[in-house]
Amino acid sequence: MTMQQIALITYASTGNYTGISEEENSRLYGLLTEKGLNISFQIWDDPAVDWSRFDLIILKSPWDYFDKIAAFYAWLDKLERLGVRVLNPLKTVRWNADKRYLLDLQQQGVNVVRTIWLEKGSAFDPTNAFAQLGTEKIIVKPAVSGGAKNTFALTRSEAAARAGYINGLLQQESFLVQPFVEEVKTEGEWSFLFFNGIYSHAVLKTPGAGDFRVQHFFGGTVHTPVPPAALLAAAQTIVDRHAQGCLYARVDGVEQNGELALMELELIEPFLFMATSEGAFERYSQALLAQLRLADTVV
Repeated sequence: MTMQQIALITYASTGNYTGISEEENSRLYGLLTEKGLNISFQIWDDPAVDWSRFDLIILKSPWDYFDKIAAFYAWLDKLERLGVRVLNPLKTVRWNADKRYLLDLQQQGVNVVRTIWLEKGSAFDPTNAFAQLGTEKIIVKPAVSGGAKNTFALTRSEAAARAGYINGLLQQESFLVQPFVEEVKTEGEWSFLFFNGIYSHAVLKTPGAGDFRVQHFFGGTVHTPVPPAALLAAAQTIVDRHAQGCLYARVDGVEQNGELALMELELIEPFLFMATSEGAFERYSQALLAQLRLADTVV
């Protein structure tokens, strides 16, 4: 295997996503350097970086990309022009950046949480949304988002009160509306982690008291029960069909009537929860080494 220059992509932190994310990155970096890889952290939108000197770019945690989506797309285009290899693949990353990918999956038979799409410049009609979804509480969030930014959990009265504000946001970007999934609060949200399409581990995330967001920086907690076999099988099928060539993939969903209802297929910058599972860092490193061997074979 030739010595390749590898960039482990992160972002210029403003304190929004601190804590265990830095710990995961640090442990991963240490393991990969111990294995002799020539790897360095690079900030994706640092104008001083010469991307042409890298053989491989791994999108580990560019966690602010959705705040700067035009610049992010432009950066992806630049990497493509330079011919730099990216994991996950550029085509997959572009597709996954906009939550309309969920519509693609739904049309291909994946059990996706019901969704109404609100295009940029359209209007949010709470009465219509509640009628279509047949629910008493909804989630409204941007089509390009992460970290629960501009995400609202609303009852009928709250939606009516916030409609003007949401319509203001709709002048800037597209949104989607989904029923509030009670199972997130009562049972938790599953995340299934895969490296090179092979299942590694799973976690069950539950929100903090009085909240609906499961992210750790909002007080959510993480558990590691053995996942139901049917849910894992469904997650594996989604990865097999829609995450080919991906170094990493995370399938987020809830159990509804014994089946996995997909909430997100994370293929850009998911937190990987590797510290929760013995051997997960090693499994990631072996998956990366396999990708590097594959690249050498192709060359």
